[in-house]
Amino acid sequence: MTQTINMILEFFYILIGLLAMMTAVRSFRDQTNSARIGTGLFWLLLGIIFAFGNFLPYAVSGIMLVVIGILTLFKQVKIGNITQLNEKEGEKAAKRIGSWVFFPSVILALTAVGISYTPLGGQVGIGVASIVALIVAVIITSAKPKTIVDDTDRMFQSVGTTGILPQLLAALGVIFNLAGVGEVISDAISNVIPAGNQFLGVVAYCLGMVLFTMVMGNAFAAFTVITAGIGIPFVIAQGGDPVIAGSLAMTAGFCGTLLTPMGANFNALPVALLEMKDANGVIKAQIPMALIMIVVHIVLMYVLAF
Repeated sequence: MTQTINMILEFFYILIGLLAMMTAVRSFRDQTNSARIGTGLFWLLLGIIFAFGNFLPYAVSGIMLVVIGILTLFKQVKIGNITQLNEKEGEKAAKRIGSWVFFPSVILALTAVGISYTPLGGQVGIGVASIVALIVAVIITSAKPKTIVDDTDRMFQSVGTTGILPQLLAALGVIFNLAGVGEVISDAISNVIPAGNQFLGVVAYCLGMVLFTMVMGNAFAAFTVITAGIGIPFVIAQGGDPVIAGSLAMTAGFCGTLLTPMGANFNALPVALLEMKDANGVIKAQIPMALIMIVVHIVLMYVLAF
């Protein structure tokens, strides 16, 4: 089963890579983009990494990532000439489709969750659900293949360099853990929290997940480091249920995701796609709920984990 899952996931990675390469070709050919070479090279290298990363030497992938970073640093990745939506046709389609426009999103969520409960797991579920939702969307909207290609290119270019941030931050979390950052955090916390104080241990675990997630932009990246440095010695070792404490720690980290521009998927992506004037508008709207949920997580972990 593991081999089957890996093969399916590899297919999705290759598919993503090919789509990125499609955007690269369009970028290279876009004479209106002053940074068309840099933009095209960015999407081409990213596509190669996604599609063929498992078949390339690590050093080659690393060099390509460095080049991608340099292109981003010197602002050589810009949105080019993307196909614009015809407002009249859009309004006409909106009236015809109505609320059914949300149906593909519902199908995506239900399919992904359903498959996650099978041996295939959540990652495969998201990939399969995306394809199923796309097919449903095409049926509902009667979209032509060209529309799918144009909208895919629009999404890639609108998201831009922000799209690679989650992968890089997740990798950084693994590096931090291997470098012993968790041990350093544990030593620092031990000088502040009295030995055996369960409540302060819970507070430190939840707030540690929130703060480190804000820095990393990804709760998954923060989880290994903070759990090793705070969760195990100050919560689980004090009698806390590892399943309950670990689960709540992860969702506490998601509260940190709501508060940071590093959370590209949640905060930078909507700003880019909706062309919002305030780059931090999404974060500002989420702050009150995030603060409330942090307190709720502390209470739940203390009550349920012990």
